[in-house]
Amino acid sequence: MTRLAPEFDDAAWLHGLTAFTTIRTKFGTPLLWTAHLERLKGTCAFLGLPDPVEAASELRPHLPSFPEGRLRLTVTSSGLRWSASELPRLPESVSRGVAAHVTTLRVHPQFAAHKTGNYLPYVLALRAAHDAGTFEGLLLGEQGTVVDGSRTSFVLDVEGRLVVPIGGLPSVTRAELLRELREPVEERFVDLRDLARTRRMWLAGSGVGVLPVSRLTWSDGGRDLDVACPSFDHPALRPPLEE
Repeated sequence: MTRLAPEFDDAAWLHGLTAFTTIRTKFGTPLLWTAHLERLKGTCAFLGLPDPVEAASELRPHLPSFPEGRLRLTVTSSGLRWSASELPRLPESVSRGVAAHVTTLRVHPQFAAHKTGNYLPYVLALRAAHDAGTFEGLLLGEQGTVVDGSRTSFVLDVEGRLVVPIGGLPSVTRAELLRELREPVEERFVDLRDLARTRRMWLAGSGVGVLPVSRLTWSDGGRDLDVACPSFDHPALRPPLEE
């Protein structure tokens, strides 16, 4: 038995009262930096936490120069904390498609648009995905619609039309993907009927870039999808593949 250290007797660590963002870096340069900071700043305002922008700007010269890195910025009531590590590489096979599974986990309707330390549904969704033998777990919203992934956001091609779900995190990587695709996008609620009509699907996130989905499953069904993986200009969209 271990007594709780005084520094952990705080709402940040006891109740998840933190805001965070995870940023991909290349040789010490953070990718999509401004967009990540703007989203983080908005979450801090929502939670009543300090504005992180000034402290984050002072951090940039001190970032490790990993060829592929992962920078996490975490804001608590006492200010900005950061950590950096090498970004895990993915096998080349992910370029040919990964599997995604619709879990029964639900996001909180007030917090789904924010990355906070109250992160348990996403952790459990990824666990459920792995239990189902898939790469990513999708979460539901308050009304049972599909809104987000455990570590990525998604874009669907539903019968030839690009669709982005309402109700999840405003993904920085997905926004860059949509800019590069330069196609009309419909933002709306997504349910299982849409998934049954989906032809193609992509996952987008700082840790993985953009990955095509080859198989989509849910509790009583699933379908194989067409795999399309365009070449991208922005390095944040390219998967960090094993060499």
